[in-house]
Amino acid sequence: MLSHVFIGVNDFERAFAFYSAVLAELGLALKFREDDRPWAGWMKPGVARPLFLVGKPFDGEAAVSGNGHMVALLAADRLMVDRVHTTALAHGAACEGPPGLRPEYHANYYGAYFRDLDGNKLCVCCHDAA
Repeated sequence: MLSHVFIGVNDFERAFAFYSAVLAELGLALKFREDDRPWAGWMKPGVARPLFLVGKPFDGEAAVSGNGHMVALLAADRLMVDRVHTTALAHGAACEGPPGLRPEYHANYYGAYFRDLDGNKLCVCCHDAA
């Protein structure tokens, strides 16, 4: 369904370090990094799409987070949700909801929420039973 997701950041080096650590926990690999733009993209090894991209906004303006915008990243299992959330917080993210079941979504929804260093809201979740 998705080709790519682009997250605008203000400090590319700081964001690159943050996302490199967080996305590694999800098993994503760096596909490219272009410092002159600057932007970088990660992907699941062996799968061309979707891409997860971070970089300075194309229009040159400051990156701002949107109220109500959130990117949810799929984890293979609940332990991966826990690891990603822990890694994100260890690298400066703000907790927006600790790992746990969210039965209001469905019986097996296990998710965690955080804001990156620029205030972008992310979720990492698993839909499978324990």
